[in-house]
Amino acid sequence: MSQITARLPDTVVSALDHAAQTLHRTRAEVIRQAIEAYLEDFGDLSVALERLQDPTDEALDWEVAKRALLSED
Repeated sequence: MSQITARLPDTVVSALDHAAQTLHRTRAEVIRQAIEAYLEDFGDLSVALERLQDPTDEALDWEVAKRALLSED
C-alpha cells in the first residue's frame, strides 16, 4: 500500500479528528473512505457526463417522463 502526504487547513484537520473520534476510526481510515467515496462518485459523474454529451443517446422529455412515473396503472 502506498503512502501519501497532504497539507490540510487546521479547520479540516479538526473536523477530521472529530469525525474519526465519533466513528471510532483512525484519521487514515476516515481519509481513505472519504477518498474512495469521492472517486466512486467521480466515476459515476464521468459516465453520466459522457452519456449527456453523446449526440446519439436519446434524450427524454422531463414532463413526459414525470407523467409516466406518476401515472396510476
